[in-house]
Amino acid sequence: MLVITNAEAGTADQDSLDRALAILREESSVEVAATSNPGELDGVLHRAGSRRIVVAGGDGSLHAVVAALHKRNELADRTLALLPLGTGNDFARGTGIPLDIEQAARMVLRGEPRPVDLIVDETGSVVVNNVHVGTGAQASRKAHKWKTRLGSIGVGKVNIGKLGYPIGALLAAFHPPVWRLRVEVDGVVVNDVDQPLLMVAVGNGSNVGGGTEVTPDADPESGRLDVMISKAVGPAAKFAYVAKLRKGEHQERDDVITVRGSTVSVTGEGFWVSADGEIYGPERSRTWRIERAAYRMVLPRS
Repeated sequence: MLVITNAEAGTADQDSLDRALAILREESSVEVAATSNPGELDGVLHRAGSRRIVVAGGDGSLHAVVAALHKRNELADRTLALLPLGTGNDFARGTGIPLDIEQAARMVLRGEPRPVDLIVDETGSVVVNNVHVGTGAQASRKAHKWKTRLGSIGVGKVNIGKLGYPIGALLAAFHPPVWRLRVEVDGVVVNDVDQPLLMVAVGNGSNVGGGTEVTPDADPESGRLDVMISKAVGPAAKFAYVAKLRKGEHQERDDVITVRGSTVSVTGEGFWVSADGEIYGPERSRTWRIERAAYRMVLPRS
């Protein structure tokens, strides 16, 4: 196995990684490669050979490895596994990968490699788990700032940086703008620019922000994208929507639309995008499509 980890990981992550490696090395030859930038990652992947690639990190680390393999046109031939050492670990939560690091290591050895889907946009950029625009992206932008500020603070094995997500969501809830966007799913208009909206989420996985089930029925083995559109634009409606969202009950609201499809296009006034926690924009147009069974991931046996 080739275990790829973040060279900038903290002491607590290293302790967890050491416990996981001890389990993996009971049954397999393991090389650990720490990378800190895309160039180093590409060099490590270049010499990976036929080994199983184990990502030791969070959603951002998994995204980086998948994106690099996709760019190298090597993703389809790969089997990946995940040791969840991130802040949110949303892909792990949505697929049932254990968050306990020792249980996750045992699953790497005993789990079932299964084909999983990938989201790809018109530029060739990939999304492993979830992409959203509007207030969701606004929360991620604010969360990133607080995660960076708090990430170096810790008590024992508790990383205070994990508070970045709820802080970001709270700040976005207090001052959420609204957007006028046209949303098309498989060519059908499900929201037009004359209907302001709060956010759009496109899910290959169910969770964002460390456990918020924004697209609760999304499944990376389903061959479909789950799309959630919130039209909760009034002052009271915004707070009520956020409260329901945190409980996973937002789809019960009349101002929330949920649809499924294989291609999603968003156009309109400038909007920010959060794709697996990576923030970019402002954009005027973006289209995402599902790429079915794009690679294999070791998951819990069904």
